[in-house]
Amino acid sequence: MRRIVGIVLLALGAFLVVLAPLVRFQVGGSLIAAPADQYGVSRLEAEGAQYFSVKDLKVMTARLGVTVTTRGDVSQAKDDTVVWDEFTAVNDETNGNSGITLTERRSAFDKFTGEGVTCCSVNVDKKPVTLEGQIYKWPFDVEKKTYKVFHSVTGKAFDARFVGEEHVNGVLVYRFEQDVPETKTETRNVPASILGITDTVGDVQADRYHTSKNTFWIEPVTGSPVKQEQQRDEVLRSTDGAHSITALRATFRMTPETVNTLVNNAVESKNQITLIKVTIPLVLLLVGLVLLIAGLVVARRAGARA
Repeated sequence: MRRIVGIVLLALGAFLVVLAPLVRFQVGGSLIAAPADQYGVSRLEAEGAQYFSVKDLKVMTARLGVTVTTRGDVSQAKDDTVVWDEFTAVNDETNGNSGITLTERRSAFDKFTGEGVTCCSVNVDKKPVTLEGQIYKWPFDVEKKTYKVFHSVTGKAFDARFVGEEHVNGVLVYRFEQDVPETKTETRNVPASILGITDTVGDVQADRYHTSKNTFWIEPVTGSPVKQEQQRDEVLRSTDGAHSITALRATFRMTPETVNTLVNNAVESKNQITLIKVTIPLVLLLVGLVLLIAGLVVARRAGARA
């Protein structure tokens, strides 16, 4: 009887020892991913911002509020790819001008690495785009290196370089900075007088140029952004380059409430990852080793009695 018990203990111990790395590298890897059914609302604000008001036909100074709503399209999620739709509204909270800009974005990305995937009718304001670089999230176990991050305003990916470690709400994060060079984003008709052109009556064509510096604070274990800042400088410039006005000059920062929510979500995800990739495998390994030792002891005693 003791011999049978020893064999059972040995078999069960061996099973748990083998199971530990499987949970760590295979099961854990398949469970830890960006959700297909994502839903979230983030808010940013910019004090003392300047923008060209189409309604007022002049440059306004105001406090701007931004609301970003993100919703996952579960019907389009397939294999390792998830699809998220985003709607962004910018409001002038000082002068009561709502919806001064409204933008839509549809993105697809790898749920494990966070890298863009060009499929599923991805677009920015209904214009098809080619996605590359990080989209919403960064890979798990972020490294201290340069990553390409997709920039929706210009429709291109630019380098985001690692610049150091910081703490946000007591949580260790990696800080990355991205410089977006001057890029033409659209051409539109504007009254000549707006640009200060006095020898022309009516509308003239003007190009809109975007320049920005974007800062990302990323929780490294989960690859989750917990804070973001956008320094944007946009101008409307006559096609000959001789005349220009400010289209948008603002520094957008996430509100404290949004940062708190993102930090809490990142900490929760980090704890889940630790549980799946560290705690459970370690417990399985230790219990397996104890059972192996117990099995050997019981089996040897049974053999000695025999």
